[in-house]
This record gives sequence, structure tokens and C-alpha cells, in this order.
Amino acid sequence: MHIIDISIFILYLLSMLAVGIYFMRKNKTTDDYYVGGRDLNSLHIGLSVVATDVGGGFSIGLGGLGFTMGLSGSWLLFTGLLGAWLSGVFLIPKVSELARKKGFLSFPQFLEFIFDKRVAFVAGIISAIGYLGFTSSQILAGAKLASSTFDGLSINHALLVMGIIAVAYTVIGGLKAVIYTDTIQWIILMAGLILVALPFAYVKIGGIDAIRSTLDPEFLSLTSISWQQIINWMFTIIPIWFVGMTLYQRIYAAKDTKTAQKGWFIAGLFEYPLMAFAGVVLGMFARVALENNLLPGYNHSNLDAEMGLPVLLKTILPVGIMGIVLSAYFSAIMSTADSCLMASSGNILTDVLRKHRSKNSLLFSQGLTLLVGIVALLLALKMTNVLELMLHSYSFMVSGMLIPVLVALLTKSPSKLGALSSMIAGGSLTLVLIILNVSLPFGLDANIFGITFSLITYLSVAAVQTKLTLK
Repeated sequence: MHIIDISIFILYLLSMLAVGIYFMRKNKTTDDYYVGGRDLNSLHIGLSVVATDVGGGFSIGLGGLGFTMGLSGSWLLFTGLLGAWLSGVFLIPKVSELARKKGFLSFPQFLEFIFDKRVAFVAGIISAIGYLGFTSSQILAGAKLASSTFDGLSINHALLVMGIIAVAYTVIGGLKAVIYTDTIQWIILMAGLILVALPFAYVKIGGIDAIRSTLDPEFLSLTSISWQQIINWMFTIIPIWFVGMTLYQRIYAAKDTKTAQKGWFIAGLFEYPLMAFAGVVLGMFARVALENNLLPGYNHSNLDAEMGLPVLLKTILPVGIMGIVLSAYFSAIMSTADSCLMASSGNILTDVLRKHRSKNSLLFSQGLTLLVGIVALLLALKMTNVLELMLHSYSFMVSGMLIPVLVALLTKSPSKLGALSSMIAGGSLTLVLIILNVSLPFGLDANIFGITFSLITYLSVAAVQTKLTLK
């Protein structure tokens, strides 16, 4: 890679660190650190939400979907739009004002208010582990991308650079630093992909004629997808909008309920259609380039679908432009890593240790975030098998905690024991199905069965409690 591209990328990393240092001087309380002082506007909230939700996994993953299935892959982020708008309508009005009155810092604190401390404690542990794994996986994703882009850079060295920068600005700056860097990162990502990568790639591959002559017609259709795939995406992605600690932190950070709702509607529109089609179209361009031998040294046997787009950009972009687009991809990855790091440390502080109102809580928060960041980096360096288990715990979180949240939103007399039982039962079933690699009917996702079992468990326990009470 040319020295100009390397310089642009280094400047980007240093800019992220500078934002953290700037906000370090403005953090006075735990509220400042974990929920940004509760005074952020809808644009910053919306851009931070979409940057966190789309992140590195979706940015790289959308390119892979475009590479393998074309425009139909865009439906993945349509479920993101649905999740954002549904939670904006049903969740935020319930949670936002309550959070301001009670001073909530975490998602499990909402569950504690509705149910009890036991539910919040279990939820805090599950969420903390899940987000620790996500922090590690995002740092690892960034390191893999860096090592494949920078000649002579080992993955371990890339991990150290990515991890230290991401952890440093998150630790010292808190949520406000995370949200403002997310805003910057999302602008870089959109500008890099839409204004730079799309036109350059389109011209390089030969335009619409090359696309039509190279790809099967199914690639240009929005209906080349099974109903099972859409259902799986819906049950995987929509629940995240109701149980994600990173999202609750941004609800709490908004200056009022309407601001949070506007931020959610902005995030939904950025996810679909903007990011959805930008990602899959670029993935399609990578497929066209591969089929027409425009990627020297690569073929179907040695090019992973999700690496098709980064390889395309590395091959076709001129000096200087490559540095901008590379920064765009790292922006997506870092915006998810920093948010997950804040979520994990917030869960441990408020729901597991319950030290958020202690003396010197701000300093304690920064130290805890540093410790979680170091653990995440060590896991990414040494223990990829543990990462898999931690990512499974994220599925545990989604399938276990969705029903208690829906109960909290929809019922006036929720069952505490029912919530605790459904959380453990639904999450455990999903975890077992994933670990044992059970073949499920119709190719449906394990989350569907976990959520269903969670609902059945809640209704059963609540019904038994009602009968015992009547006796």
C-alpha cells in the first residue's frame, strides 16, 4: 500500500483518539460517562445507532451477500428498518421518560424496575458476556481486514493497533466520545462507499453492460430469496432492537423521548435503503470483477465471498482514495467495537457489581472499561474458541430476553418468576441447538425456537402462579 494511503489511515486513527481526549475533560459523572449527560440531539443519536447496528459485520457481510445472491441480500437490512421503527414506536415511549426519572444507566435496570433484582442480575451477566464477545469479534474483524490490506502486517500486530486505539478513546471519553466518533465514522463510511467506491468500481468493471452479461438474472432481482431466510433474519435482527444494551444507552442519552424516536427513524432510513443497497451492489461489482479476471491472483477457490469487496477496492482504487475507503471500513468496525465495550462495562458496573452510585464512580467506570477492553483484546489474540461461545451467548441474550421485554411493554401485572424462567429456558434452548448443531425444521434459525420456548415457559409459569394465588 502506498505511503499516502497509510498516512490517511493513521490520521483517521489519531482523529478518533483525539475525540476521546476532548471528551475526557467534559466527563464529570457516571451519567456523563455511560449516557452522555442525557442531552444529545436526534442526528447524533441516529447516526450513532446505525453505525453501531450496521458495524463491521454488516458492512463486510452485505458485500458477501451481494457477491453470492445479489440485490435480494438487501432484505437483511430491511429487517433493521423494521426493528428500528417498531422499537421507536413501542419501546422508546415506555422506556425514555422512565429512564430519566429513575436515572437508568443500563438495559437490565429497566427489567429490575418491572420485575426484580434477580432478573436484572441474570440479564446483566448475559449481556456483559455477549457484548464482551462482540467487542473481541469486531477488533478481530478489523485486524483481519488490516492484515490482508497492509503488506507485511501480521494479524497480531494489527490486533494490537486496532485494539489499543479503540479501547483508549472509549475508556477516556465515555459514551459521548463513542457517539461523536460514531457520527464521524458513519459519515466517512457513507462518503467512502457511495461517493468513492461505487462510481470507481462501476467504471472499472465495465458498467451495466458488464453486469448484465456476467451475472445471472437472479442477481438483479429482489425476489431471489426464500421465505425461510427472511423469517430467520427477522427473528435474528428485530429482537436486538428491544434487548440491545447499546441501544438502551442511546435512548437514555437522548435529551427527550421525541429526540430518541427521531434518532431511531433516522437510523432506520440509513439502514434501508441507503446502506442495504450500497453494500450489496458493491458485493455484486466484486463478483463481476472476479468473473472477468479483474482481480489478479484470485478465483472462486481462494476468495471468500465476504473478502471479495475489500479485494476489489484494494485492486481498483487509486492512491489516496484507497486510504479513505479503508478508513471507511475500519470506521464501521470501530463504531461497533467501541459501543459493545461501553455496553459490557456498563452491565458489569450497574447490574453485576452495582457500583454506579459509589464514590469515585467515574474513575471506577473508566478503570472497569479499560479492564474489559484488555480482556476483549486478549481473547481476540489468543482464544478464538471462547469467542465462539461468547457470540453464542449473544443468541442467548436475544432469545432469552425478548419475551420479558415484551411482557414489560404489554402487560400490567408481569410475573417475576415467569420472566426469570423464560429468560433461562429460551436462551438455554437456543444455546443447546447452536452448540449441538441440531438440524431444524424448514431450515429455520435456532432463535425462533428459543423465543417460542421462552414464550411458552413464561405463559406456563404465570398461569401456575395465577392458579396458586386464586387457591
